[in-house]
Amino acid sequence: MGGLSIWHWLVVGIVVMLLFGKGRFSDMMGDVAKGLKSFKKGLSDDEDAAAAKPASRIESQTAPEKTAKPVAEEQKHG
Repeated sequence: MGGLSIWHWLVVGIVVMLLFGKGRFSDMMGDVAKGLKSFKKGLSDDEDAAAAKPASRIESQTAPEKTAKPVAEEQKHG
């Protein structure tokens, strides 16, 4: 009594097809696919923005390097 037979699944399938219909189901799957594409695009945009943000912040915080004369040049002129 606890198991579902093939007839139970067949009835469930028919009810689902009647409720959603062929056109509704394919439209819903198309909307789901568009949603997934938008989600993936949003994730990649966020990753690109996050990768670019720290680099610009680090560059703006670096101090200018001092240019030092090599020891050999100082000995020639000195």
